[in-house]
Amino acid sequence: MELKPKKQISNDCLTLVKTFEGFEAEAYKCPAGVWTIGYGHALNVKPTDVITEVAALMLLKEELQNYADKVDKLVAVASQSQFDALVSFAYNLGVSTLASSTLLKKHIAGDYVAAQAEFSRWNKAKVEGKLTVLNGLTKRRNHEAALYGK
Repeated sequence: MELKPKKQISNDCLTLVKTFEGFEAEAYKCPAGVWTIGYGHALNVKPTDVITEVAALMLLKEELQNYADKVDKLVAVASQSQFDALVSFAYNLGVSTLASSTLLKKHIAGDYVAAQAEFSRWNKAKVEGKLTVLNGLTKRRNHEAALYGK
């Protein structure tokens, strides 16, 4: 039995996520109201938490590999750029969101042009209970779509 090698993210994925998450040493609430720190880390973050940039980068690399492992289980075929874009998307919105998305369904079906177009649909977040278009998400989805199509 031949095992499929584990897919790794590239520097393009790391750079995209770092750019759009931005580094914050002190815990803050993201636009969706979730306590966040470092480069978008949101698990068990408390309002008083502080992190160094070096520790945040190590945490980000670890988390991205965790997301990459999960995305790798969802997709049998993907170019490096497609894979990187899907990992960035999953890091931002969650693996379960990616797993149930039309974007993933179109990717799996091999309709890469239609899958690339799906990224733009995911530019909203709940702000004060209302689904709102966020410019930062619009820019991020545009960059993910461009990376996906590279």
